[in-house]
Amino acid sequence: MDQIARLKSLIRDVPDFPRPGVMFKDFTPLIRDAAALAMAVELMANPFRSKGAWGDGKGGVDLVVGAESRGFIFGMALAQALSAGFVPVRKPGKLPWQKASISYELEYGQDTMEIHTDAILPGQRVLMVDDLLATGGTMQACCKLVQGMRAQIVGVTVLIELPTLGGRKVVESAAAGAPVHSVLVF
Repeated sequence: MDQIARLKSLIRDVPDFPRPGVMFKDFTPLIRDAAALAMAVELMANPFRSKGAWGDGKGGVDLVVGAESRGFIFGMALAQALSAGFVPVRKPGKLPWQKASISYELEYGQDTMEIHTDAILPGQRVLMVDDLLATGGTMQACCKLVQGMRAQIVGVTVLIELPTLGGRKVVESAAAGAPVHSVLVF
């Protein structure tokens, strides 16, 4: 079995979660398996290693930005794999310092994300990460927060993409042309 097929075999479908009609992609069996977790992190990180996401020779990634909460799981591992720092983007009321915030639409409601105002310096090269790309709303909001800090988004990487929901176009636009990379497509 090839690497992608093995990782896909560890994704569990959970019908009607978090609401009726949604088929939730549960990756907890994958992260329980040490070899699968390591492979997933490598496959998410490899396009953004030191040569730079654009092949421009300007270095790789200064910071990895992960969206709450499942983006933290892969974000910290990617930051370590890329020798980069990690910045969390959190839901309201969870960050103790001065913060910028943005509200956005979800596939089943509305939410807000926040980031510390001193978390990213202008010009830093940032890799955006989350577990899943569906409609793109969460990642679009995160990209807007990072761009508001005048950082350079060098790419977006996710473990799972659901292309029928159209999130890739939303994120490509929000990331100003930076590459969007997904490991598993369902």
